[in-house]
Amino acid sequence: MTMTRKSSLRLLASALLLGSVATLSSCYENTPAANTAPIPPAPIQLTATLNGSQEKPTSTTSTASGTFAGTIDRTSRVLSYTVTFTGITPTAGHLHRITNADGTGPVTVPFSSLTSPITGTTSSLRQSQVDSMVAGQFYANLHTPTYPAGEIRGDIRVK
Repeated sequence: MTMTRKSSLRLLASALLLGSVATLSSCYENTPAANTAPIPPAPIQLTATLNGSQEKPTSTTSTASGTFAGTIDRTSRVLSYTVTFTGITPTAGHLHRITNADGTGPVTVPFSSLTSPITGTTSSLRQSQVDSMVAGQFYANLHTPTYPAGEIRGDIRVK
């Protein structure tokens, strides 16, 4: 080989080596450092539409309606929510966890107010409650004297 050809091969080998180092370096720069805290998961958005046709085990003929909007933080297990409604004056209201075959279940989160809009923040829920809520196993319910078992209801879903 001539000296020019050797120089060309060395130059090519050097270029390939530098390209490999640059690629590895950029990959390394995009990985989190060992002392960097992980990015927490975003709060989960929850929603429900409340009406009489969703009441269980028997629907109602109520013309009242409402909405539930909430967020749940998987890390702290804190739920923040707003329930708005029109057409009724509730005597009770809460979030229920579905545990029965007929789609009903016990009260898990009682509402502290019954004036629309109802806003609230829970203390830490149990992990099983968070998992059930994200899986669609909770509902918001407003009760009245006419419908003591519940006048309007909305199954809570991930938005």
